[in-house]
Amino acid sequence: MGTAGKIARRTFLIGTAAIGAGVAFGIYAYRRDPGNPLTAGLAPGEAALTPYVLLDAEGVTLITPRIDLGQGAASIQAHLLAEELDVDPAKVRLASGPASPVYHNGSVAAEGMPLAAWDEGLIARGGRAASEVLGKFGGLHVTGGSTTVADAYDRLRAAGASARETLKAAAATRLGIAREDLRTEDGRVVWADGSAPYAELIPLLADVEVVQDVPLRDPSAWRWLGQPHRRVDVAAKSVGTYRFGGDLVLPDMLHATVVTNPLRGGGVVSMHASEAEAMRGVEAVLPITDGAAVLADNDWRAFRAARAIRFESGGEGPTSDALWKAHEAALDGDRDSAFTDEGDVDAAPGTRIEATYRVPFLHHAPLEPANATVRYTPEATEVWTATQAPIFVARSVARITGQEAEQVTVNVLPAGGSFGHRLEDEWVRQAAEIAVQVPGRPVRLTLSREQDMTHGFYRPMAVARGRGTVENGRVRALDLAVAAQSVAESQMGRVGFPAFGPDVALVAGAWDAPYALPDRRITGHRVAATVPVSSWRSVGASHNGFFLESFLDELIAEAGADPVEERLRLISHEPSRRVLETVAEMASWNGPEGKRGVAFVYSFGVPVAQIMEVRQTEAGIVMDKLWIAAEVGRVLDPVNIEAQLSGGALFGIGHALSSEITFDGRGPEQTNFDSYESLRLWQTPEIEVRALGSGGPIRGAGEPGLPPAAPALANAVFAATGTRLRRMPFAADMRFA
Repeated sequence: MGTAGKIARRTFLIGTAAIGAGVAFGIYAYRRDPGNPLTAGLAPGEAALTPYVLLDAEGVTLITPRIDLGQGAASIQAHLLAEELDVDPAKVRLASGPASPVYHNGSVAAEGMPLAAWDEGLIARGGRAASEVLGKFGGLHVTGGSTTVADAYDRLRAAGASARETLKAAAATRLGIAREDLRTEDGRVVWADGSAPYAELIPLLADVEVVQDVPLRDPSAWRWLGQPHRRVDVAAKSVGTYRFGGDLVLPDMLHATVVTNPLRGGGVVSMHASEAEAMRGVEAVLPITDGAAVLADNDWRAFRAARAIRFESGGEGPTSDALWKAHEAALDGDRDSAFTDEGDVDAAPGTRIEATYRVPFLHHAPLEPANATVRYTPEATEVWTATQAPIFVARSVARITGQEAEQVTVNVLPAGGSFGHRLEDEWVRQAAEIAVQVPGRPVRLTLSREQDMTHGFYRPMAVARGRGTVENGRVRALDLAVAAQSVAESQMGRVGFPAFGPDVALVAGAWDAPYALPDRRITGHRVAATVPVSSWRSVGASHNGFFLESFLDELIAEAGADPVEERLRLISHEPSRRVLETVAEMASWNGPEGKRGVAFVYSFGVPVAQIMEVRQTEAGIVMDKLWIAAEVGRVLDPVNIEAQLSGGALFGIGHALSSEITFDGRGPEQTNFDSYESLRLWQTPEIEVRALGSGGPIRGAGEPGLPPAAPALANAVFAATGTRLRRMPFAADMRFA
């Protein structure tokens, strides 16, 4: 080792053991960004420069602010940072970071705007730029809308590059060497005759300015991105050491569960809890909004005691029959939106076709029941939970504790599934209600499966009426009207943000479909709020894909055209055409052949086409194979892309077959998985996936695989049987093996 190497090595070793949590890097130059949340509580000698990469004496911690819900979000964020930082993603620590506007999601706000993702016009580009500003100044620290990769792609790579160059600058200053003469490799700064781990550079960083505006590496130089890789959480999950929110254990912790009125806001007329209070291990039965909480020394005893509570609940709720009638009536009422209204569908020539479709309420039903841990003191409150919106959680808890949101610390934990469920925070508020009654003690609230199922915020039920014409063997006109409750009105109202204007989600996946017809109209009709509704995987596209692609298939059949060829004729967006051509080539398409159905849906900026092949047997319909093609801009992890697209499709198929939430006037009738069924292993088709990375904006794959699945299956069933499936669950009208 040369002289410079010896001096550097000796200097790097001084004081590193005394610096416990050290230096944070990242891009933090978007005009007036909020303060760096990692600086809070730093001890003397420590430094926190920017929010995404934390360096201490033990090594590197990458801050991955989008929650991992099982979709691989933490892993892909780690790889984006690690690619530019030159560290092995499998050898670093991951942390979610605190709730902070610094981690705003600039992409998610665009999902609420009437901007077709394929539209590159001036107005659309300006609207998307405005959504970035709205996301920032609204403090939208949110995971959702399949935006994790789209929002993080440039930001996290830039953060890693900035950290890398700042580390090089620190070494260069001490060594008297130009930064350009240094390089990095596997978590070390390397020079001609020596090297040093990043951690040893901590003492030198206080006098170095963060290097900004670093050019990013060309994809041809990528080591991790674009290659099949093992997710960073797979080993721990495989051996059972991965810790979810429900696994948290703290000293002196109380275990709690709740039992509440199945009718939200119905209140409690009278309650009898003496039997529960006398049970072994029960410490208290406390009142909360609409019900009671049981505190015990373990979860099982809390659940058992909760079942012993008897109370008379107030209120009267809706029935499914009444809700269906309200939705059907809304189709003839005022429009909420008409984002697409071209030509004159009412005067279009040709043979006229009309059909009505409907889908029921659906629960998110993740395997891990909702849970949250809260410790309250008059000075501050700390929360541990799996949440997609930590800033909203902090604000909700602060309203209950009477504190400022800044006094509430939210620790974001991984979730055992979500599908949109963790955007809600009712159980966190319930945990806070309990915690303020037992100051100083952490309370871990876990909902029973029955409590979680009957107090969901559901995917809206929806009804659609399709009208159209065919002429000369072609589809001429298409008119689709959709009636449903507004997700935006319901969901945003719960977090204190008034929803204004038309609800884009109500018609998403239909109004922005890149089909060019002479006469086309897509209208949304808002149904009066009755049942609380929420974002469910792929939101409005989850039902509108079924409505649009099923009705379009009916028109194509009436015209006597080929389902793939006619869609290709109508599609006006070249990437979408490529996707449909690709799936047809994958399946060796030669027409429906009495067994195949096709569907194409454009959602979350991702065109996805699917072909389902079925077989009619004495036991019922068998799904043999599903082909999926999608355009995501660039494939960053081919293994996870395949998992997300196929998983989304299976999620959609399972719910389309047999799932629904119904109401009998006293609340939801489905209370557990015995009455809310999902897809079984033996029903699962063979799946082949091809993710195209043909350039263009980077997109996420967590949701777009779902919308085409149900219509592809329904259209295949028509090809095999001649029966149209126009309502879910499909099992109500067709037997499946």
